[in-house]
Amino acid sequence: MGVKQQVPDADIVRRWCRAGLDGLALAREEIDALNVYPVPDGDTGTNLYLTMESAMAAADACAPDAGSGAVVEAMARGALLGARGNSGIIVAQMLRAVAEVFGRPGTILEDGRALADALNQAADAAYAAVHEPVEGTILSVARAAAAGAQWHLEVEPAGLPGVALAAARAGRQALAKTPEQLAVLREAGVVDAGGRGLTVLLDAFDTVLTGRRELPEPRRVGEHHVPVPATRRVVRLPDVAEPGGPSGDDTSATRPASHERELPGPGAPGPAYEVMYLLDAPDERIPGLRETLAALGDSLVVVGGDGEWNVHVHVDDAGAAIEAGIEAGRPHRIGITYLLALPADPPAGLGGGRVIVAFAAGPGLAALFASAGAVVASTPVGHRPSTAEMLAAVGDEPAGEVVLLPNERDAVPVAEAAAAELRTAGRRVAVLPTITQVQGLAAMAVHEPGRSFDADVVAMTTAAAHARHGAVTVASREAVTMAGICQPGDVLGVVEGDFAVIGSDLLAVAIEVVRRMLSAGGELVTVVTGAGADPALAAGVREWVRGEHPEADTVVYEGGQPRYPLLLGVE
Repeated sequence: MGVKQQVPDADIVRRWCRAGLDGLALAREEIDALNVYPVPDGDTGTNLYLTMESAMAAADACAPDAGSGAVVEAMARGALLGARGNSGIIVAQMLRAVAEVFGRPGTILEDGRALADALNQAADAAYAAVHEPVEGTILSVARAAAAGAQWHLEVEPAGLPGVALAAARAGRQALAKTPEQLAVLREAGVVDAGGRGLTVLLDAFDTVLTGRRELPEPRRVGEHHVPVPATRRVVRLPDVAEPGGPSGDDTSATRPASHERELPGPGAPGPAYEVMYLLDAPDERIPGLRETLAALGDSLVVVGGDGEWNVHVHVDDAGAAIEAGIEAGRPHRIGITYLLALPADPPAGLGGGRVIVAFAAGPGLAALFASAGAVVASTPVGHRPSTAEMLAAVGDEPAGEVVLLPNERDAVPVAEAAAAELRTAGRRVAVLPTITQVQGLAAMAVHEPGRSFDADVVAMTTAAAHARHGAVTVASREAVTMAGICQPGDVLGVVEGDFAVIGSDLLAVAIEVVRRMLSAGGELVTVVTGAGADPALAAGVREWVRGEHPEADTVVYEGGQPRYPLLLGVE
């Protein structure tokens, strides 16, 4: 079929969004199955589909005479509000960058240069959206697509369909290389899930412009294979499960143009928070900490030695600064000071109260957070929250202060996106670095509405940081873990986010997880039972703690969370 010379006017943009959404609907289960973990936590395909569904709704709501820039801008806004998971947030940021390019006055789209520029800006935005960029992920696929588009402009006459085809092909080739870049993908025998989702969107744009119809070939998980259009001849390379780098010999194309932080211009107020803490951490982890904190803010000082450090930094995201300390070692004596002058009068409709918004993984956990004073983000069981669901939880609350508890690692970027929206409305917002449900419960246990905002955030963050966390689940597939190779049906014990125990008995594994967490001491053991869990399981853990650690108390809650019969915490 001949190439149809069309431009990405508003109609083309809408058709691309619809084609991308349809493509993700077809590929959703396949992408979800690109899971590097032994438990069914992979939902990247579902997250991307729901993100683009929100983008499509926003595009449909645009005025009929809206230009392509306005439609992409609406898509970006819709994607941001509907974003779920890390990949959803990254795609939303990429769409925003595309909108900025397509919306520039005088932009000529027909020759393909605007698309190449948009893809380059989108790749930069993707890298900027994560604190620690990793190659072999959606980032690498984005960078490769941009490099492929630019290469086409340099070697062939400019043309929009040709640029789109080159970008899609380069992205697909980069996806195939992701297992070479990330060992975890290579060991799992998959390509990067986020990168696979991005190739669906790139292929959709090419299809809309050229009239090619995507006919994905059947794929088995664990087989190094990238679905490609049947009308194209593409060399198949090994795939990976996280976005990979671009094809070609120019390895510089795999990196963003700059990792430097864009500093505020003249008159800009600067970061909102001063964060200080003492840190117990091995000396070899400090360079990485400095790099992470430098990307978050300015006025960075990290001094000390022999495992004891003093950390000072000015940032907009205090939670991320503290989380960086937690990843490096044990922060304590945490202090957060709000640096910006508060307005004399709060924005209209906002009062001086405070609302805590929490993500709960099950109905029992939702009841626990609500009873402790939090507003729970309304999310279907088994799904992570979207930005819009976080914002809806705040809703019409007149509170001028908001604390967000993501309570899961993949919900953190969503909470940060919601926080950015709330700050534009004049609210003071803190995202606490709670990456598990039990950390969220620990934070709520010390929440006091009568305290100042800063003091409450510090107390809750400190409590969450001191809560060691674990879990018990059952493997659904063969996988390589730090405890060895597990098989389907094996019982897995999770300690501080790592699969650390493999066994055959739920209670025995649960006891081993608690034993390891109590090895450093503890006064309170929290046990949260999952949906359908045998009550005898929690009772057995309680009896073991009573016999082996009589100094520790044990509390048991019905959480109702899927996939994990037990969530465990030690404070």
